[in-house]
Amino acid sequence: MSRIKDFTLPDLGEGLTEGEILTWLVSVGDTIELNQPIVEVETAKAAVEIPAKWGGVVAKIHVEAGTTVEVGAPIVSIDTDPTAGPIPSAESLAAVEIAPEEGAVEPGLIGGPAPGGRTAVLVGYGPKTVTAKRRPRIGTPDTSTTAATPTPPAAARATQPAAVAPAPVAPAPAAPPAPVPAAVLSLKVLAKPPVRKLAKDLGVDLSRLVGSGPLGSVTRADVHAAVAAVDVVVDASAAGASDGFREQRIPIKGVRKLTAANMVASAFTAPHVTEFLTVDITKTMKALERLKARPEFREIRLSPMLFVAKAVLLAIKRHPMVNSSWSGETNEIVIKEYVNLGIAAATERGLIVPNIKDAGLLSMRELAEALNLLVQVARSGKTPPADMANGTFSITNVGVFGIDTGTPILPPGESAILAFGAVRPTPWVHKGKIKIRQVTTLGLSFDHRIIDGELGSKFLRDIGRFLEDPEGALLSWT
Repeated sequence: MSRIKDFTLPDLGEGLTEGEILTWLVSVGDTIELNQPIVEVETAKAAVEIPAKWGGVVAKIHVEAGTTVEVGAPIVSIDTDPTAGPIPSAESLAAVEIAPEEGAVEPGLIGGPAPGGRTAVLVGYGPKTVTAKRRPRIGTPDTSTTAATPTPPAAARATQPAAVAPAPVAPAPAAPPAPVPAAVLSLKVLAKPPVRKLAKDLGVDLSRLVGSGPLGSVTRADVHAAVAAVDVVVDASAAGASDGFREQRIPIKGVRKLTAANMVASAFTAPHVTEFLTVDITKTMKALERLKARPEFREIRLSPMLFVAKAVLLAIKRHPMVNSSWSGETNEIVIKEYVNLGIAAATERGLIVPNIKDAGLLSMRELAEALNLLVQVARSGKTPPADMANGTFSITNVGVFGIDTGTPILPPGESAILAFGAVRPTPWVHKGKIKIRQVTTLGLSFDHRIIDGELGSKFLRDIGRFLEDPEGALLSWT
């Protein structure tokens, strides 16, 4: 069995057929262990680290960072038995001569052929059957190419014309040193792999930038500043001839490509309806402050999103049809008896919607911890594909961007999604008087094939009632 094994890009599931090599975590010659992460790959779902299937030494890396590879294609070769000695090269194997069939002698035995054109003798190998070459003396032409030519006999030499001494040749001027390629110069620049990838995508030469990061490293801001500077100093005549100098082109791939495909499919498959509700959530904001003061919540980051998520989970218990999907293959509406609560997250690679499995079974503290972990992993770009599969209901928090509400598009396979808008101090009629209250606007989009106007309105109304008085709802609904 060969000691050199080709490691191929594995099937990461969820119908993924390709991935982009983001960063190699190992180099040729590195010793690796079984299940050690060796490469970071971006799929259409997220960026994941792939572990090694074998331990050993990295023999060859087949693809460079930034390359898109199909599932099943080899990406790295691993020497699984490095203690067995050096690997025979193709050249050394080709140098072994095969004896003729008649009277053949096994290679390596006395009288048999051996590597390098030698003949095996009693001890070691005999002389090599090649013509010896001598190093030419300084100032004399190299005759190594004619050393194998036999010397003609004396009679033949007598009939040959005398050699004519060559005319002296003026020394050629020294060639200027070859310019160092920009790619080589860029490698000498201190910059992280994501910054190098950004510069490559934007066509920025790192060797021409002065880094503002630690130890003079080039940062993402430096790359964007270089692009902006080019836009500013573009020559007017060149800009008049072509606006291409002032355009930025971003490849559509990975998470952004899948998100676009899903949104188009959802928008033109499920008939969307959106309803809005403006709610006074002053009591929710006060309950949030009281919750932060409790000992069991002091080390957990809390936000109004926790109460919105809890309101959705309780409202789904009252209206289970909202937590369902449409099956065109079987002509059925599939009602889910579990809630995988999706939370839309904006990342550098695009919008993703990881979900909390069985969120309806979690306590308030467990739900808060799950929300924090989901956000942290999403921001790091390490969300695994499994965390983004099989969602049943989703929430998108557009309020963090200062937006009042929106008309969100359904994630594929889900029947409803809630938009949570910004919480603003607003004049509000409270107990017959106008007071400043904490107010937000909710937007619920739903699939009208499953959820009609009555069901959608009741579901949104119950979410609003919970946020108006969360402590009262928790006592009466649970």
